[in-house]
Amino acid sequence: MDLRSLRATIFAVLMSTACAWAQQADTCAKLMNLKVTGVEITKAASTAAGTTVPNPWGPGHSAPLPAYCRVEGVMNRRTGVGGEEFGINFALAMPEKWNNDLLMQGGGGGNGTVPQPLGLIATGDTPGLMRGFAVVTTDTGHKSHSGAFDFGFMKDQQAYLDFAYLANAQVAMLAKQLIPQYYGKPAAHSYFAGCSTGGREGMILSQRYPTVFNGIISGDPAMRTGLSNLAIGRWIPIAFNQIAPKDSNGKPLIEQAITDNDRKLIADALMNRCDAKDGVADGMISDPLACDFDPEMLVCKSAKSDSCLAPEKAAAIKKALDGPKTPNGTPVYPPFLYDAGITSNGPLRGLLSPGPGIFGPATTDMTMDVAKEALADVQPLVDSMSTNLSTFSANGGKLIFYHGDSDPWFSPLDTFNYYKEMAAANGGIDTASKWSQFYFVPGMAHCGGGPGLDQFDLLSVMVDWVEKGNTTTSVLATGKAFPGRSRPLCAYPKHAHYKGQGDTQDSANFECR
Repeated sequence: MDLRSLRATIFAVLMSTACAWAQQADTCAKLMNLKVTGVEITKAASTAAGTTVPNPWGPGHSAPLPAYCRVEGVMNRRTGVGGEEFGINFALAMPEKWNNDLLMQGGGGGNGTVPQPLGLIATGDTPGLMRGFAVVTTDTGHKSHSGAFDFGFMKDQQAYLDFAYLANAQVAMLAKQLIPQYYGKPAAHSYFAGCSTGGREGMILSQRYPTVFNGIISGDPAMRTGLSNLAIGRWIPIAFNQIAPKDSNGKPLIEQAITDNDRKLIADALMNRCDAKDGVADGMISDPLACDFDPEMLVCKSAKSDSCLAPEKAAAIKKALDGPKTPNGTPVYPPFLYDAGITSNGPLRGLLSPGPGIFGPATTDMTMDVAKEALADVQPLVDSMSTNLSTFSANGGKLIFYHGDSDPWFSPLDTFNYYKEMAAANGGIDTASKWSQFYFVPGMAHCGGGPGLDQFDLLSVMVDWVEKGNTTTSVLATGKAFPGRSRPLCAYPKHAHYKGQGDTQDSANFECR
């Protein structure tokens, strides 16, 4: 091909690309005119490739995005309690190069803001939008006025219902209407991925809207927030208040209940006891259910010293992590795991670093009525405890759970217990494992962070499972806490175990067993 022909070919390709872009931009803009009952489209505009969207909560926020059509709007706008305006706001990003699937990204905290529709949850270092998914997000029906944990909207019944379970399903169905208007065909498959509140939302969708999504990924779910808040906001601080030094007014100085020396002593003993159970001492406890650490192992046999724990401290730690119980010993929330992150002191405090909580200063109470408070903390509208998923599974739905072993807000054993109960209610673990999996994530705090490997791509596992029928029971995990390290993250009942030879930084030298 001569130079003149080459130039002509390049020009033709550029013109074709420009025309295609202009045509898609026009199709995107026309979505402003879409008429759907109860829906107002407030924005429909194309964004050229190469833009970036700052997002502090996930990976990929600094990477250039593909060209996409962004649609924003509000459903069911109304005036509610106190004259406040409510409505379910949403954002939908539809990439120019579409993979034919829809991904809904769950919320966090009390919601109240529309997250950037990138698809960041459990996707490793490549968000869903960059993979070609159409991604939708929502504020679930209200606006936050005072940060991530503003629950003032609950005074309005409809806003509470929208947050509890209605909004996500409605927005998902709307996205399914918008997608064929833009692409000319419906989404082939629909996925949901969320962590914390988003994890709870995923569970709710599998339980109450079993045919909306083909695959759901639920991480560190806020599945019983009333009872988990009772555990971390009442039971655990009160256990430490009872052994803490007191100020001049007799109030407990909870931050002094467990000293830095105590934490080091516990951390060293815990890792010495449980770290190498997976074949190598590497700062991670890969088999948390096999960890048999007990703080009473460290109790001073005679005089107190820095090499042992005072009996009252060991007893308080054991009581705190065992979870709240009624006076007759009936548990109302599961224990927390002894894991590498329990002694962390920031930015997310570990369980053995008592102090201010997510809702403010720690309580100074010294006692509590567990049975009475537990009854008040059951929240039927938001608690996601139904185990009958027969319609979801019969419809071909796949459900993946994961939970950080060092999560200081929600016990991974609460999620794990639900998984076991759900499996038992749906034919047993062997049957349920054909459509549902559970992953413990060693060292990970709440949805990320902590002394573990918190970057993993469960979305690819899910898509392969749903669309190709391939059941994968492990996924590669990496993270900033251990640069250069990789491990297989293994589906229950297996865990990563060192094969006995080779570089202990390389996942290839580990197996799920």
